[in-house]
Amino acid sequence: MATTVPNATAVRLDGASLTREQVVAVARGASVVLDATQLRAVQRTADFLAEQVRRQEPLYGVSTGFGSNADRLLGAHRLRGDGDAGTTLHEELQENLITTHAVCIGEPFPEDVVRAMLVIRINTLMKGHSGVRSSTLEAYAAMLNAGIVPVVPKLGSVGASGDLAPLSHLAIVLLGQGEAFFRGERLPGGEALKRAGLAPIRLSYKEGLALNNGTAQMLATAVLCAERLEKLVELADRCAAMTIDAFAGRRRAFDAHVHALRPHPGQVASAANLRALLEDSTLADIAYHLVPRAKPWLPSSWPNASLAALSFDIGWDWVPADQRHGRERFYQRFKPFRGGKKHQPQDSYSLRCAPQVHGAVRDALAQLQRVVDVELNAVTDNPLIFPDLEGAKYIEDQVVSAGHFHGMPIALAMSYVKAAIPVLASISERRLNKLVDPATNDGLPAFLSGNEDGTDSGYMIVQYTAAAIVNDLASRAHPATVYSIPTSANAEDHVSMGANEGRHVLDMSADLAKVLALELMTASQALDFRRDMIEASRRLAREADLATFASKVGNAPPDPHPQRAQFLAECDALRAELASSPGFAPGRVVSELHASFRAKVAFLGKDRALDGDVAAAVDFVEALLGR
Repeated sequence: MATTVPNATAVRLDGASLTREQVVAVARGASVVLDATQLRAVQRTADFLAEQVRRQEPLYGVSTGFGSNADRLLGAHRLRGDGDAGTTLHEELQENLITTHAVCIGEPFPEDVVRAMLVIRINTLMKGHSGVRSSTLEAYAAMLNAGIVPVVPKLGSVGASGDLAPLSHLAIVLLGQGEAFFRGERLPGGEALKRAGLAPIRLSYKEGLALNNGTAQMLATAVLCAERLEKLVELADRCAAMTIDAFAGRRRAFDAHVHALRPHPGQVASAANLRALLEDSTLADIAYHLVPRAKPWLPSSWPNASLAALSFDIGWDWVPADQRHGRERFYQRFKPFRGGKKHQPQDSYSLRCAPQVHGAVRDALAQLQRVVDVELNAVTDNPLIFPDLEGAKYIEDQVVSAGHFHGMPIALAMSYVKAAIPVLASISERRLNKLVDPATNDGLPAFLSGNEDGTDSGYMIVQYTAAAIVNDLASRAHPATVYSIPTSANAEDHVSMGANEGRHVLDMSADLAKVLALELMTASQALDFRRDMIEASRRLAREADLATFASKVGNAPPDPHPQRAQFLAECDALRAELASSPGFAPGRVVSELHASFRAKVAFLGKDRALDGDVAAAVDFVEALLGR
C-alpha cells in the first residue's frame, strides 16, 4: 500500500461542484478543503436536527431503529443498566450502526478506490441535508488528508441502502476502531489516528446513518472505471489504426460523409479519430499490386547477401490477359499481379466496423459518465432533512424518508459498460487473430514468423491468451443488477447489487487492457513484417535485373509462349513503379506508438520465451493509461 501525501493544490468540496477529474485527483493523492460557507449550512441542519430531538419528535434513524426496526422508538433510558453510562441511547444507536455494519470480507480495495469513496462521501454530506455536524466532516477530511486509508474489504454491499457495510468500514476508523493503512502499514484504526496526530470522535444524531447510507463505493468504482475506460477506448482506436496499417487496409469506410448518415456520437468520434490516426499513412490504401505476399525463405531466395539476411521471401501471381475479361477497367488502374492485398473494396468487419463497435462502447461510457456527474453532487442518504422548507406543517415535511440511497441509476449504467467491455476486447482479439492466421492476414507470414526451418511458433499462442481473456470477460458480463436478493427482513425488498457491478467492471477494465496490449504487441510485429516486405520488393526492383525480379512472380507463361513478352513487359512496369516509389510508412501517430513500443519489446526474429514480452507489453499499456 503506497503512502499518500496531500498535494499542494487541494480540491475544494462544497457539495455542488465535484467533478470526475477531481475525484481521480484525490484518489491519486490530492488533499481536500471544505468550503466554509457550506460548512455553516451543514451545521445549520445538524442544529435543526438536535432541536427536533429535544422536542422529542419521532425521527427515523435518530429516535427510532433502522430498517425493519423502524417501528422501535428509543426510550429515555436503557431497559438494562449495563450500558456505557457516558453514552446516550441516541449516541449508542449511531455507533452501534457503524460497528455492527462493518462486516465486509475479502481482500481490501486498493488505496485509490478507498480515497475516492472518502471524497465522494464527504462531498455528498456537504450538501447539508444529512444532519451531520461540521466537526464530523472536518474530522473525515483530516483523516483523508493525513493519508489514513481505511481497510475496506471488497465483498459485502448490495447497493440498496447505499453501500452500508463498506461505508461502515470507512466510518469505523473515525471512531478509533477497525483497521487502516497508514504510511504503508496496516494498523488498528485507533493506532492509525494516533500516529497521524488525530483523535477518535463520538457520533451525534443520525451521523452513523449519514456516514454509511449512500452510494460511495459503487460511485467510486464507477468514476475510476470511467476514467480508465476513456483511455482504453482511445487506445483501442490506436491499436486498430496500427492493425489497419499492418494490413495496408482501406480508409474510405471511415470518411466523415459516410458516418454523417448514421451519426451516433461515439461512432462519429471513433471514425474521426481513426481518420486522424491514419491521415498521413502511405500504407493504408496502397495499390493492391504493390503489396507482395510472404513466402518461405530458402537459401536461393535472394540475389545478394544483404537481401538474403531477411527471414522471408516474397512473391506475386500474374493474372494472364485471357483471365481479365470483365475486369479490364480494374486493370487499367492496377497492374495484373496478385500479392498480399486482396483485390476487394472492403476490409473485414474487425477493421471496417471499428467505428461502429468502438463507438458503441464510447456511447456506453458516455451514459456512465452522465450518471456519475449527477451522482457526484447528489444526496444519497436517508432520511433527507430540509430545515428551511417553506410551508412545512409537520416534522414529516422537513425530515423525509426517501430512496436516494438506491444504487440502480449507477448500477444499470455500469451494467451497460459491463456488456461493452468484452465487446471491445472481442473485436481486438479478432484483429489479432486475423494478423496471425495466414488465411486472413493478407500475405503476412503465418503466425508472424519467418519459420524457415519449421521449428517456430511465432505469435500463435499469443492469440490463445487473448482468446482466454475474452472468454473470461464474456462469462463475467452477466449483469448483477438483474438479480436482486432482499435484505433486512424484507424491509429492503429490492436492491441494486451495484457494488458488485462496480467491482466487476473495474476488474474487467484491467483485463481489457491486457487484450489491447496483446493486440499492440501483435500489430507491431505485423507492421514490421509489412514494411520490411514492401521495402524488400523496392530494393529488389532497384538492385536486380528483370529476370531475377520476374522469378518472384508465379503463374508465369513459359518461354516460348504467346503471352511471354506481355508478362515480361508488365513485370518490368511493376519493377519500375516499385523502384521509383518513395517508400511506404504508417501514419505519424502509429509510427510514434510503434517506436515507443519497440523500445520496450523487440521484434521477434526467431522464437524466444514470450512471457517477458507479454509482461512488458502489459506494463507499456499500463504506463500509457497513467497507472
